[in-house]
Amino acid sequence: MRLIDGGSLSGGLPPPLSGHVVIIGESPTNIQGQSVTFQVDDEKEVLSNSQENNTTIGLLFQKVSTQPAYLQTPHFWILTRRRVQRTSSANDRRYADIKMVNLRTQKRLAASVVGCGKRKIWLDPNEMNEISNANSRQTIRKLVSDGLIIRKPVTMHSRVRARELNAARRIGRNRGLGKRKGTKEARMPSQVLWMRRMRVLRRLLVRYRAAGKIDKHLYHELYHLSKGNTFKHKRALVEHIQKAKAERHRERVLKEEMDAKRAKNKALRERRQERLEAKRNALVGEAQE
Repeated sequence: MRLIDGGSLSGGLPPPLSGHVVIIGESPTNIQGQSVTFQVDDEKEVLSNSQENNTTIGLLFQKVSTQPAYLQTPHFWILTRRRVQRTSSANDRRYADIKMVNLRTQKRLAASVVGCGKRKIWLDPNEMNEISNANSRQTIRKLVSDGLIIRKPVTMHSRVRARELNAARRIGRNRGLGKRKGTKEARMPSQVLWMRRMRVLRRLLVRYRAAGKIDKHLYHELYHLSKGNTFKHKRALVEHIQKAKAERHRERVLKEEMDAKRAKNKALRERRQERLEAKRNALVGEAQE
């Protein structure tokens, strides 16, 4: 027979045994020069250095055994034909009266009733028995109202520091050479800048056209000028619109002046022609008389 004590077996499982071996008491790690009591088929025997069986430090095996097992821990083991089962030790007997309660269902129901996640549910550890008996939503609601089940508060993550940092970056802080990682194009692509500028200019043109500040012809002209990268920013476009309107007003005034001058000259020519015609008619009448 082999006497085995420990959490692990060296060499695997022992060969089949006719009976079973039970260690009585806590086996010492060092058994040299000491006796170890064991029981085989309800018969107690004492094994020591004086017997034929070899006993060494931390190792106890029979002559016929080819796979010795080491004594490492004071746990008790029962050896059957093909199984190794652990019996109750001192610590096991100490915690034998403690019953582990599975409250997974209660936590799931509580999360559904309260309207939050299961990790936000707190169950009173002093009222485990009462909580474990709750198997319906109505009972869970009563436990929630009684305070045995509580929803944990939301974990706050303040953004005050982030807002302060963003505000500082808007005015140029924390943007020096030591803070830059990446090329200029990677940090702010030129395509994105172009899209932003075009959208600003086109929104301005649409707003001016809707307000009647520019007509559809000037809108069409300025739209294509914007697309051709004529205006670098909105102020340049506004100044160009003002100059274009002033130029158009000046051209209109000049056109009106020229039209008025042409009309005046035409009227003078017509009156001169009428005078000449009247004089010619008078001369013709005198000649006929």
